[in-house]
Amino acid sequence: MVKLLVRDRETIQEAVRRFRKLVERSGLKKEMRRREYYEKPSEARRRSRLRAERRASSNRNRPA
Repeated sequence: MVKLLVRDRETIQEAVRRFRKLVERSGLKKEMRRREYYEKPSEARRRSRLRAERRASSNRNRPA
């Protein structure tokens, strides 16, 4: 959970800007997008396997 205490003499715009940064850093936005639709476990495994394969192939192609 993200909590924001508004500082003395802080404008609403500044508080909202700080709140957005806090939400972004906490990963809450990313988590909400991920949970927006149900993903079958088999699809999640497939997605993570493909991500690992891409990561491995990009590491293989890099010069030492």
